[in-house]
Amino acid sequence: MAKRALDITISLSALIVLLPFLLCVALMIRLSSPGPALFRQVRWGRDQRKIRIYKFRTMHASECDYSGIRQTTENDPRITTVGAVLRRSNIDELPQLINVLLGDMSLVGPRCHAVGMLAAGVPYETLVPDYHRRHLVKPGLTGLAQMRGLRGPTGSAAKARARIAADLYYVDNFSFWLDLRIIIGTIHSELTSGKGF
Repeated sequence: MAKRALDITISLSALIVLLPFLLCVALMIRLSSPGPALFRQVRWGRDQRKIRIYKFRTMHASECDYSGIRQTTENDPRITTVGAVLRRSNIDELPQLINVLLGDMSLVGPRCHAVGMLAAGVPYETLVPDYHRRHLVKPGLTGLAQMRGLRGPTGSAAKARARIAADLYYVDNFSFWLDLRIIIGTIHSELTSGKGF
């Protein structure tokens, strides 16, 4: 109950406070390239339920990969100029506050993956046999793996396994205080070494 209360309080407050900024970002996206400002994708939710998440569109509309199988790479030609800035600063993730408010996601949990996502060229389920155990909890806007710097493309099997190991540690050791530590740790990590692409 405390976790859900925190999710509602922070997501609703953030959406209200950031609304003018979010509208400006949406306008910049629309002016910089044709297509919708928001990108929607089906991803894994709690108990392997499929959910539709929202992000700001960072790629040319004709190049968006709705399947999520083709991962973004550094200097990816599909990314727009505005999109590069949004991805580097993680501003593209802010619309997922809507998912948190709706209850499909939480502020903290394993990051939700696209259905069929690959790691080191193979399905995550093949690489990590107990992969779906991470879906015993709601996916998060951020998580322990992100706080530890295990974000971005998973071309390396070792990095992919380390990310899932962090997710499973969270599932097994969840507490309200761990959530607060992850939120603070993520903010610190992004402010000091954020480098998304």
